Amino acid sequence: MSRVKDRVQMFREHMKRLNLDAYIIPSGDPHFGEYVQRHYLTREWISGFTGSAGTVVITHTDAALWTDSRYFTQAAEELEESDISLMRIKVEGTPSIHDWLKEQLMERGTVGADFSLISREEAIQMEQNLKPLRLNLTHDLFNEVWRDRPHLKSERIEHLPLEITGESSQEKLQKINNLLKIDKPYLYILSTCDDLSWLCNIRGCDIDYNPLPNAYAAFTKDTIYLFVGDGAITDGIDNRLRKKGIVFHHYNSFESFIATYPKEFTRVAPESKISTKLYKAATSSGAEFTPDVIRGGAIGFLKSLKNSTEIDGFKKAMLCDAAAWIKCWKYIEDNLFGNGEVLTERSIANKMIEFRSECAEYRGESFSPIVAFGKSAALPHYSTFKGEDVVIHKEGFLLIDTGAQYSFGTTDTTRTIALGKLSLEQKRDYTLVLKGMITLSMAKFPKGTRGASLDFLARGPICSTAKIYMHGTGHGIGHRLCVHEGPQSIRIEDNPVAISPGMVISNEPAVYEEGRYGIRIENTILCKDWMLSRHGEFYQFETLNFIPIDKKAIDKKILGQDCVEWLNLYHSSVYEKLSPYLDSDHKKWLLEKTSNLN
Repeated sequence: MSRVKDRVQMFREHMKRLNLDAYIIPSGDPHFGEYVQRHYLTREWISGFTGSAGTVVITHTDAALWTDSRYFTQAAEELEESDISLMRIKVEGTPSIHDWLKEQLMERGTVGADFSLISREEAIQMEQNLKPLRLNLTHDLFNEVWRDRPHLKSERIEHLPLEITGESSQEKLQKINNLLKIDKPYLYILSTCDDLSWLCNIRGCDIDYNPLPNAYAAFTKDTIYLFVGDGAITDGIDNRLRKKGIVFHHYNSFESFIATYPKEFTRVAPESKISTKLYKAATSSGAEFTPDVIRGGAIGFLKSLKNSTEIDGFKKAMLCDAAAWIKCWKYIEDNLFGNGEVLTERSIANKMIEFRSECAEYRGESFSPIVAFGKSAALPHYSTFKGEDVVIHKEGFLLIDTGAQYSFGTTDTTRTIALGKLSLEQKRDYTLVLKGMITLSMAKFPKGTRGASLDFLARGPICSTAKIYMHGTGHGIGHRLCVHEGPQSIRIEDNPVAISPGMVISNEPAVYEEGRYGIRIENTILCKDWMLSRHGEFYQFETLNFIPIDKKAIDKKILGQDCVEWLNLYHSSVYEKLSPYLDSDHKKWLLEKTSNLN
């Protein structure tokens, strides 16, 4: 029997002792972050599936994993010997979790889930959708079945100066008060580590790729309470933050703090970002609960609107990152076409990190690097550091999607590089993906425009060939925070959050031909004011990247004159901004890469 089968069976025995007929195991942690500490990788431990998104459901006789299109191929491979069925989300014929459970349990029985991982909003929906099945929200069962479970870590936090943040914690707190407009005493409960890091102007290193502390926070109209673990606070940081009106408590005391805080303070939180466990504690004294009705929460929304200091930080980070990209790209070509050393996906990923490390402000990668050659690139979230290390050859495409954390900003860029002879289909697809990226970059749109209204500008060109990519076109990017940030997005599905000045967003159309090749071209764009007319306010995008786009695969006729002109202007700007930071060899290389497309 496989290790996964053993674990599932052991978990089933524990379920029986608790009179549970099924159990739902989501990805995530009590802080609702995309990346989590190893302590919370319970879904991965029980199933063997290592993707970042998915939900496992176990009954006494069956088990299944629900995940999205980014991970269909990976999940099928990793679940092969597990007896866990793969459920492909948004594929016709795939049942929802609650419909599958009703069929499995014949509409009788009790379904369990960890109430520290299920939000208040999700619990209400689950309870309704599962009827007539009963939902039983339990404590964390994995403490009893995962014998060598990693401990939570709590490393020293860092306090960012105003030169990086542009605003003090008290200025941010005043903005939150103005936005919430709550006219009575309140205690805001903050579980999300990126939101509290933004509010307190702190960063940490407890979570891979995200400069976050593992922490909670709560605040009133004038005081911020920060809850961190042992080792997070030094005397110097303690003194600096106390002067900013931030009061420290231990991480493990958060639940009792919000339970015993005077009940005349109404409790406030986004229902999607407070666990059922914390909600019950917060209201246990009879205190009133008021949901934060702002999409993504007041703090998440304000955090998405970057101030001028943060925007300048993004631009500095982009210059540092572009220098590393240029060095790595030239290194690839020198070795691949100059009879140099053998290149592999991993060696290129590590070389990019080496070049980034030459910048004194580099603080690590912003996500696990994706260097994908040939058919590997057809997997949108391919993992370079798992499985076989693929050797690069002079053929097809090489897709590189990578980003970094710098002291003053966060980066995320994708380039697809032609390494050899391409088919007409490959050139057409590359050109249409690029056309979509440029078309969105050139958009002018009125105030109040949502991401779903902009999405087809990027998606439309590749759709003209009856092809489509299933992921979103754009996600928010944090300022030296999480590389994936809300509440804004550009995707097919409607999101009520309008794209507004100060929002920094990825722009990454793509196409994937399974088993053959993948193409994605990604820049980072900033929404900014454009024009005020008698019809109202209009916005536009500014491209923040300074990294060339490979011209070898472009069909100029397909790209169109407007996009050709945009590309030439973009490349002219890249050379102007970046060449002063390069030596003569790299400057000469960049000059050729940024020459006009004729």
